[in-house]
Amino acid sequence: MDGEFADYAKLDIDRVVGDDAVKVLAVQGADTLALLESLTDAAVSGARYAPGKWTVKEVIGHLADDERIFAYRALCIARNDARPLAGFDEKQYVESAGFESRPVAQLTAEYVSVRRATLTLFDGLSTAAWLRRGVVNGYAASARGLAFHIAGHELRHVRALRETYGVGRV
Repeated sequence: MDGEFADYAKLDIDRVVGDDAVKVLAVQGADTLALLESLTDAAVSGARYAPGKWTVKEVIGHLADDERIFAYRALCIARNDARPLAGFDEKQYVESAGFESRPVAQLTAEYVSVRRATLTLFDGLSTAAWLRRGVVNGYAASARGLAFHIAGHELRHVRALRETYGVGRV
């Protein structure tokens, strides 16, 4: 799969177990949902592990934003859209989104909706579309590579929520 995603994502993607991205994303989505459903606004509002770092709610919102963008990129590539796709500034997206002012249940519902749409998109791709390549933010990518990017990216952030933020500890 090397050459199907950004070099910076390799460490995250290497942590993804399995070779079926749709299955991985389905299982991972259920696990992440269980974590998110355990959260209350009282417990996570304003919670960040250090000054200047994202809050728990901002991380949840970022997961949905990032997945939407990477699924869109995969859609473009799968549909043989040869235009190079631009990057995005995730810090600007989080800063502009107002995630902290939203209830955690609403952010969780958004995550679920985005994951459902992603799975529907990826489940419907042919083998040819899955392996088709394009250019994203200056690097070569395939729809499959972008699907694994979504999975690896989420693993990293969920691990941070659990280990760095202390979310989900009993």
